[in-house]
Amino acid sequence: MSEKTVLITGGMGGLGTELCRFLHKQGYRVATTYIHDSGREERWKGERAKEGYDGIEVFMCDVSDWDACVKMGDEVRDKLGHIENLVNMAGITSDATLAKMQPEQWNSVLSINLTSVFNVTKQFIGPMVEQGYGRVVNISSVNAAKGQFGQTNYAAAKAGMHGFTKSLAQEVVRKGVTVNTVSPGYIATDMVLKIREDVRSKIEAGIPAQRFGTPAEIARAVAFLLDENAGYITGTELEVNGGLHMR
Repeated sequence: MSEKTVLITGGMGGLGTELCRFLHKQGYRVATTYIHDSGREERWKGERAKEGYDGIEVFMCDVSDWDACVKMGDEVRDKLGHIENLVNMAGITSDATLAKMQPEQWNSVLSINLTSVFNVTKQFIGPMVEQGYGRVVNISSVNAAKGQFGQTNYAAAKAGMHGFTKSLAQEVVRKGVTVNTVSPGYIATDMVLKIREDVRSKIEAGIPAQRFGTPAEIARAVAFLLDENAGYITGTELEVNGGLHMR
């Protein structure tokens, strides 16, 4: 294919930024989303341009809102044309034990982490099928498989993402579209590195690889599944967790 275009939802975090950089270097035309105007999006875009990653497009969208996603889909197509590659990365946490969890904590995590996958994918899957080519990668989590204390909402949403992956993969594979999941373990992002040092040390000690993963390792995994030559890989979950959880 002559030009590769990728939309990454929630691409301004630690993992998302590295993915934007990596795919830009691989020759993709990169676009990402942000949730509301705050000035951060322009600063982020300017920082990427200074690093040499010029031309990354940003689109405002609350991915948990259907109408906002319809609007975003139209804006993306107007500016970039057909989107061959989609990475659903947008997500939040709102941790609490189930006994203390409030309905808004459950609803917000399910809406942004799972309902968003439906909202966004619906905007682009039809044209992919019509064109006879497409790649969708959903970013889940090791905790979808192993569970995590205080994360019934997050684990449920992330597990739901892979159920979505497997079902949609069956629907579109004959049309040249693949759908896969990447499930990271503990990755050395700013958020993880802010965890108290003694707690981080305990977490690392429980990982067979004896270290946290890097954002670049996740980016490489995503890029592998987006590749044009990965057309026989669909409905799979690529676990990138240093052996923390094996199935």
